This record gives sequence, structure tokens and C-alpha cells, in this order.
Amino acid sequence: MMDSGWHKGTLLQRTKPRALASGLVFILMLDDKLLASVLGPARYIGGEYNMVVKDPGQVDLRVAMCYPDLYEVGMCHVGLHILYNIVNARDDAYCERAFYPDTDAVALLRQENLPLCALESHDALSCFDVVGITLQHELTYTTALGMLELGGIPVCARDRSDADPIVIAGGPCVFNPEPVALFFDAIVIGDGEEVIGEVLDVVKRGKAHSRDTTLAELSTVEGVYVPSLHDPAQAHIRKRIVADLDAAQYPTRPIVPWAEVVHDRGQLEVARGCTRGCRFCQAGYVYRPVRERKPETLLAQAKEIIANSGYDEVSLVSLNCPDYTYIGELIDDLHTELSSKRVSVGLPSLRIDNFSVDLAQKVQRVRKSGLTFAPEAGSQRLRDAINKGVTEEDLFSTVEAAFRAGWQTIKLYFMIGLPTETDEDVLAIVDLVKGVAGIGREALGKRSPRMKLNVTVSSFIPKPATPMQWDGQISWEEIARRQHLIKDGIRDRQVRVSFHDSRQSVVEAALARGSRQTGEAILNAYRSGAILDAWKETFQYDRWRAAFQEAGLDLTAEAEKAFDTAERLPWEHIDLGVDREYLLAERARVQTGELTPDCRLDQCHNCGMLAMSDCPLVREDDQN
Repeated sequence: MMDSGWHKGTLLQRTKPRALASGLVFILMLDDKLLASVLGPARYIGGEYNMVVKDPGQVDLRVAMCYPDLYEVGMCHVGLHILYNIVNARDDAYCERAFYPDTDAVALLRQENLPLCALESHDALSCFDVVGITLQHELTYTTALGMLELGGIPVCARDRSDADPIVIAGGPCVFNPEPVALFFDAIVIGDGEEVIGEVLDVVKRGKAHSRDTTLAELSTVEGVYVPSLHDPAQAHIRKRIVADLDAAQYPTRPIVPWAEVVHDRGQLEVARGCTRGCRFCQAGYVYRPVRERKPETLLAQAKEIIANSGYDEVSLVSLNCPDYTYIGELIDDLHTELSSKRVSVGLPSLRIDNFSVDLAQKVQRVRKSGLTFAPEAGSQRLRDAINKGVTEEDLFSTVEAAFRAGWQTIKLYFMIGLPTETDEDVLAIVDLVKGVAGIGREALGKRSPRMKLNVTVSSFIPKPATPMQWDGQISWEEIARRQHLIKDGIRDRQVRVSFHDSRQSVVEAALARGSRQTGEAILNAYRSGAILDAWKETFQYDRWRAAFQEAGLDLTAEAEKAFDTAERLPWEHIDLGVDREYLLAERARVQTGELTPDCRLDQCHNCGMLAMSDCPLVREDDQN
């Protein structure tokens, strides 16, 4: 974002009068003392530039898109903006936004007996026809329940009447929908751009009928799972896939927040899906097949985003941006169009084995920030086991080239607790970090005191729809022990090491592979006060342990359990397109360390996606 003076001055001048008025009306509705008594009041006033303004009384459908986290996190989610744009393009519908308030604002709402409202109209969530909640992370489950209750909607689907909204979930977490089946009337599996219209058409027709009739019709829409009507033992729900991203609507008039958010920049989705096949990575499997937008489409979108927002940075978004077929051409074109406006282009991370300093220099020619790489594992054996396919030489040569080209800050991401990991693998992380630090000092010479090496170490969490879905997590005590091996091994003032909370990882693992019984534990945790648990400040492990126990489950046992490959898994009624046999074959390769080549560079590996859709990566010779 531009400097704060521009943001609060020029932005106010450019804001549409009706949008600005909406925010001001809300401020006047609140007692000044109340608004002044909460942190970050800009989170709650609405009226931002590019916010859509409609008359709620002139539409047939009112939709609230909810993100169960704070405003500054939720406003960065591309998916929310995509659906907001699609729904508001309809003349018969009005889509609004809602986020979970911070703890002080929640206390104020309860004290004043006020409901959680949408930012656009400031109507309670209970006033809407559809309430959609995106579940991006398992530790947001209880916060989603908090949004429903604060908004005046019964938390459990079974308690809702015809007068209540249809509550729908989506997002990556619902590829195993069973832990949240208790709370949602319907769950959308897969891409939402096309199915959202079909869902709204059903709800619109259903307004003349009962809730049960609407749910029955929703259950016939491809990609929609209705837990009250679908039996997990017999259901077969195919995920929705948007085949042509160029034809899909994309928001080029992004809402510009009043307050600074986590990713305060324009976002440009270049592609969806990944073919690298890292065996721990759920996103790499559930978002297949890879689909790309054309460079000319992206260039036009980028120009519109900048013109309509005033952002001074546009970030390329995908699971693996450097694999985008036209990445070099796209970055050149973006800089040709945008550099005169002092607009920079950003990549979230770079692969080690296809990185070039030339590409990084193209990306950061306006301003240099840090570079991010994810070796994931310290030893070559373990990198091969997870199909990472990069070598120590790849990493060392890459960071040396980066340091010599002028970068002084490097970020590295690792994971511990992966299946087959030993202490030797963990200590190899220490050796790798020391090696990178040594290369940096030698390459930077006199500038070496300015070098910063930021190392983030997360814990392996087994996720559905991956080759490691059958494996259990190691105990939190063992996670902590392995973390200490790394802490004790790295004593360098220029190296900053951070770790994911081991107990949060346990809860996340237990929720990720849970069943419908897990939903009772989620409800217990929420009733005992669990909220905003993705934040360390509010997370309490003992609360979750007691909640699982009350539901007849053992939290650590749920996280650590290994599934028999012969049994039906709780999420196997969800058809994600990747065959079970393929995942089992990949699981076997974890033990042997055999690599599976990228199907873009090799050939179709028959993962199953061809049977679900015309995979755009399959060449004619692969099909013969």
C-alpha cells in the first residue's frame, strides 16, 4: 500500500459517496465511546473503497460471506473476493462480508446485546438467506461457530428452522467434511466459481418452500454435500472443477481496507493446482489438475487491479508460481506496464530447483525484499521420501547466487515429524542452515553483518487425500524434543529460528482426519471457550483435551492414530479425482525413496484426474 497519508487522504477523495456514507452512518449508530473503546475500530465500520453497495430490499437473495478470523486476515483471502465479485454481479443478489471480531469487540457486543453484522448493510447474519463460511484451517472451526452464534444463528444445523439462513461451508478443510457436518446445512466441495450460482438458484426457488425441500434440491447439485441427507458410507460426492480460469470471473476492483492487513497488496491468481506431487501436501492433490491463465488475461487483470485500487504491489498467487509456463514473459510484461508507476511484483516463494537469480531480479527490480525457499527436509533421503526432489547442491548454489546478486535476507522452511524421519534427518536441518549461513557470509563479504537467515520449522500434520493420510502424527512431546535438537544445534545471532506450537499441531491433526464424532468435540471446545485458536495468544490445549474426552475421544490418540490401508476412511465418500490406488503407490515410495517425476516434464502417471475431467496436461501420446 502507498504511505498512510495517501491512504487516508487520496483514498477518501476517491471513495464513492454512497460507500463512504454507509461507513459514516454506522459510526453514528454507535456510541462514540463504544467505538473508541475497541482496538482497530476500522475493522468494523465498512465503507471501504470498492465495497459494493446495493439496496437489500431490492434483491431476492442476501448472501453473507464469512471468514472465521480477524478482518486483517480474512481480507487477504482471494477466494472470498472472488465469490463476493461473482455474487454481486447478479442483479438478484447482494453479497456482504463478515469477519470475527477481536476479543474486546466480542465482549462489547455481548455487553450491549448486539449481534455480529455484515460490513455492508450492518444487518445481523440471521437476516441473510445464505451464510457462507470458508474453512481454511482446522483451528478456525470453533471461530466459525462463534460467528454463527454472535450472528443470531443456531450453531448446529439440526436446530435451525425455516426462518434461519442456509449455512454453507467451503474451503480446503472440507475435503474431509465429517468433523464439521454437525454444523453446516450444506458443504461445497472444490472450486466455487460455477457452483455458487447453482446453489443460489436453488435457494432462491426454495424461498417459496420449506427448508427441507431446499436442502433436498441442494443435495442433487454436483459438488454439494448435505450431511443430513447423505450417508457417508454410501454417498459419492464429486468435487467441482473450473476447467477454464480465463473464462472465470476474477475481482479486478478489490476492496481496499481502511486498516493495514496481513497481505496489503493486489493479488493475481496465475494458476490453480500443482503437479510436483510432494507426498505430504494436501493442496497439491486436491487442486488437481493444473490450470493456468493466459499471460494476456493476467496482464489485463493486473492493470485493472492497480488502476482500481492504488496498490503499489501486485503479488502473483498459486501453489507454485515459478512453474507457471509463461512466468518470465509475464513478469517482463508486468514490469513494462507497471514499473513506471512504482508498482512492484511479488512471488510468495521460489522453488530451489528451478530458481534463477535473473527471475528474482525481474520480480524485485523495483525494490528488493527477502527470498523464500522451502527445502522441507534436511537430508537427501527424507527429501526423496517426500518427493521434494531437490538436492543440497541445488540449495547451496541457489543461495550463493542470490547472495552474490545482492540479497541479504533469506527465508527457509522446514518440516519435522515426517514419516520415516530420524534424529539424523532432524540434525541435517542444522547442518543445512549452517551451510547456508556460511555461504552467505562468504558471498556477502564486507556486507555479511547485514545478512539475515530466517528459518521456520513446522510440524507434519497428516492430511486427507495425500499418500500420508494413513500415517499418524508423532506425539507433541516428541515434536518438542526434535525442536530442541534444532534449537540446541543453531547458535547464530544472524539466524532466527521459529517453530509451530507443538500442541496446536496435535489439535490440528486430530481435527483434520476426524469423523462425525469429532464434531461433538469441536462443539464441546467451543462451549468451553475455545475461539480464535489459530492464534497462540488465545489457544488453550487443555480445553481441547477435555473437549475430546467429553466426546468419548482421546485427543492425542486421534492425532497419532494410523489407519489400516484396508479400511474405509471417514472422508472417502468425497471424490477428489485422485485414485486410492495411486495414493497407496505413492505411499509405498515413501519407504523406498523413489521419486515420481513431475507429470508436466515426464508423462501422465494415471493419478485419476483424467477420469474426472479432461486434464489439460495430458498429451495425446500419453493417452495412447
